[in-house]
Amino acid sequence: MQFSSFSSLVIFLLLAVAEQCNAASKFDVKPEFIKTCRFSDPEFIKCSTTAVQGLFDELVTGIEGLDEIGTIDPLKLGKIRILQGDGPVSVNASLSKVTVTGFGAVKIVENIVNSKDFSWDTRILLPKMRLEGNYHMQGRILVIPLNGHGKCWFEPSNMDIRMHTKTKLYQRDNHIFYNVTSVKVQYTISGLRLRLDNLFEGVKLLEDSTNQYLNENWRPASEALRPIISKTIEDILLSIMQKIFHNLPAEYFVADLPWPNGNPNTTN
Repeated sequence: MQFSSFSSLVIFLLLAVAEQCNAASKFDVKPEFIKTCRFSDPEFIKCSTTAVQGLFDELVTGIEGLDEIGTIDPLKLGKIRILQGDGPVSVNASLSKVTVTGFGAVKIVENIVNSKDFSWDTRILLPKMRLEGNYHMQGRILVIPLNGHGKCWFEPSNMDIRMHTKTKLYQRDNHIFYNVTSVKVQYTISGLRLRLDNLFEGVKLLEDSTNQYLNENWRPASEALRPIISKTIEDILLSIMQKIFHNLPAEYFVADLPWPNGNPNTTN
């Protein structure tokens, strides 16, 4: 009985070690879908742009070994809180149980990697994004009070997104990795459709007329909602990038990145 218990313990420990080794080495071989670029290449920006597009294309169906990301269309988010101060636009809002669709059609126009601080400047075109969830909002757009809670959706169209991503390099398991620390976006759109249910404590006539007004006057409405939409996109992209680059070595994308602590394969 004692031998059987000892054997079971040994088997359990061996399986645990094997599982950890497998998790650490699941991307020790560069996946075929990743295009590798070099700073020394005169066509580096073109190469990097193609590489990032290929990565997003792969994320549409999901990357084997990155189960925590799944697919990027649809995407699920937890809670988003926004506070925009006084002025003609003042909004205190939160969104929960958010579902975002449309990222499967992302087009990467340009991706520039800074060779000094290794930040990225990326231009993204998104034909249509739909954001659905539960909202709680207090505020106003111009002279219209927006106070309520319930279901909502927003559909900005033809988004031209400029994304700035800050990263730091670190070493792990004989590889270089990106530590993605922040994502900030700016964007323009050509239109916005939206719906906020249960405004004005459920007074249907006021709710419908307000939604109609907001859709007919989408430009001031979009400025009021800009913090919400920006924060949603930033949260999505930051979460995706952190998960990807925690698992996929950075040198798979840029071969001539410097080793932060010196190349472990180099002997003195």
